[in-house]
Amino acid sequence: MSSKKIKLSDEYVQYGFTCITERDGSQRPNCMICNAKLSNSSLAPAKLREHFLKLHGDGKYKNTTLAEFKVKRARFDEKATLPVLGFAPINKPNRKCSLQLYENTDVSNLSQLAVFVRYVKDDLIKEDFLFCKPLTTTTKAADVKKLVDDFFKDNNLSWDMVSAVCSDGAPVMLGRKSGFGALVKADAPHIIVTHCILHRHAMATKTLPPKLAEALKIVVECVNYVRTSALRYRIFSELCKEMGSEFEVLLYLSNVRWLSRGPVLNRVFAVRVELALFLQEHQHCHADCFKNSEFILILAYMADIFTALNHLNQKKQGGGVNIINAEENLKAFQKKLWLWKRRTENENFANFPLLDDCVSKIEDVSGIGDISVPAELKQAIATHLDELAKSLDGYFSKRESYPAWGRQSFTFSVETTDVNNEYLDEIIEIQQSQVQQQLFRTTTLSTFWCQQMVTYPVIAKKALEIFIPFVTTYLCEQSFSRMLDIKTKKRNRLCCKNDMRVALAKVKPRISELVSERQQQKSH
Repeated sequence: MSSKKIKLSDEYVQYGFTCITERDGSQRPNCMICNAKLSNSSLAPAKLREHFLKLHGDGKYKNTTLAEFKVKRARFDEKATLPVLGFAPINKPNRKCSLQLYENTDVSNLSQLAVFVRYVKDDLIKEDFLFCKPLTTTTKAADVKKLVDDFFKDNNLSWDMVSAVCSDGAPVMLGRKSGFGALVKADAPHIIVTHCILHRHAMATKTLPPKLAEALKIVVECVNYVRTSALRYRIFSELCKEMGSEFEVLLYLSNVRWLSRGPVLNRVFAVRVELALFLQEHQHCHADCFKNSEFILILAYMADIFTALNHLNQKKQGGGVNIINAEENLKAFQKKLWLWKRRTENENFANFPLLDDCVSKIEDVSGIGDISVPAELKQAIATHLDELAKSLDGYFSKRESYPAWGRQSFTFSVETTDVNNEYLDEIIEIQQSQVQQQLFRTTTLSTFWCQQMVTYPVIAKKALEIFIPFVTTYLCEQSFSRMLDIKTKKRNRLCCKNDMRVALAKVKPRISELVSERQQQKSH
């Protein structure tokens, strides 16, 4: 007579056991931790628990699911990717780096702080992701400072290595008394704290005269009227399709997105005939506006000017932007505004293609006939250009004066310079070197001065003070766009600091070192 076979119960998983089935159908418990196979008679809670506590007592006994036993965490964190800092030599006291940092809220309403670093390595200025960590409680300047300080302490860094910090203009960051910048300068007075030029550009371009502001308000109301109803949205799309329009969809205006006004106004101008017909059929209160020639001219001008402003903003985006590039673009645009104002007063609208096209046509698209720009509208345009120039000058009033030899090393006049200037000796040597002249013509300014660190260290170090600082927080804001893909609404509990490092860091993981710290085979 055979003995009774005991069968595995699902509750035995909490002791770390699964089962294997023999040929005779009997089941034997198999430990998922040490891979030990026990007899069928051991299939009892007391015996399984005894095995767990005796052999695996260092682990805390708890009610554990099967998935938690089977899954082992694989870490790809700062220890794996941070150079410590052999890859990024910002731990050398004679080399300076700059930081850009930005705080934003993710999909789970958790505040995240992203930080990027710019430094010199291999005769190049490089930019890399430093860290992205959550601010778990308050988001005060002291909390931001503590998070950065803790990271510096863990990675043997100090504020003495940092020459500049760039952030947005929030009071938390740039408050005069208790902002992050003030706290940083209290510890390291040599650090230059700057406000992101993209943020300043966005605020400076918000100014609009009443006539233009009213026209923009009407455009937004018409777009929202079409887009907020699914039925109206479909009818308008079909209307555009039937009329052979290039576009079938209107774009929403978002004040959060700085470049939103240009595309919205251009799209409305492109489908203004279709939109006028649609609004008339629905008896909308603004239907007559799109038949008014002056409104069409205002719409054309605003589409043109915001396209130009967007183009200026985009020049300041991306990596590698330095203060010289940014200021040159800004000065050029301010002079253009003065020129455009003078041309507008002389009824020359060549710098505004859509407006010029409307004026030059014998019969405009609204069917009114030949149209000209009213004196009142010309005055509004001139006023807007003048206010825009003043607004830009107000937000960018504080401009640093940089030495001319930093940009024009070989046309710089030594004779007219103060003889006590400590850099004159090395400047003269550089100007007389044919090799340096060839290098200057074939490389960027930042690369040129990076390559002078060995031969002409005094002047190169001074020149790099211009190129090392960040002038925007573009990389941080771009990283939050990546975070939207990583931490979605369905994954809102994800701690994404390591995922962000994998997605953004340019430093390669040290695979050989990681492997050497792991046991390849478990003991038998």
